[in-house]
Amino acid sequence: MSSYAVFLRGVNVGGITIKMAELKEALKSRPFSGVKTLLASGNVVLSSDLPPAGVKKEFEACLREAFGYDAWVVVLAADRVGELVAACPYPADDTSTHTYLTLGSDAGVLAELYEAGSAPDGTELTLLGPEALAWLAPAGRTLDSPFSKLSSKPKYKASTTTRNLRTMIKVRDAAALL
Repeated sequence: MSSYAVFLRGVNVGGITIKMAELKEALKSRPFSGVKTLLASGNVVLSSDLPPAGVKKEFEACLREAFGYDAWVVVLAADRVGELVAACPYPADDTSTHTYLTLGSDAGVLAELYEAGSAPDGTELTLLGPEALAWLAPAGRTLDSPFSKLSSKPKYKASTTTRNLRTMIKVRDAAALL
């Protein structure tokens, strides 16, 4: 059995509200064990005999059936979450900036986003691997930052989601307990 972290895209924002207790209950009928939700922003750790693509397929089907929306998730092996956190060159806490990781389920789309975001607009951006990139945003201005606006475009919706580094650390720590 393998341990995974699952990151939901766009829940509890923009009209899609899912209570984490209801999500956990819905997942009981799927081939997952040790399911734990973290925070209200759609972070789940679990174990499964399925490969990552199978976890993604089952999880998205569950969301569509139980909550009635066109759902997308990014699935990472639990140990990979730890590697990404360790590879991030930016601080978890800083008074002037916030660190984010944009996670992707399609390496080509994430590479395209990285190239587009590397334009000289002042964004500090680091490719951490084929499934993640890290970036800095000014404290209190994340949604106004050029990279945030770029990454929120509809063409990235089905394959990317963003979490702050502090959340990724919590997910890493919870996944390590599976």
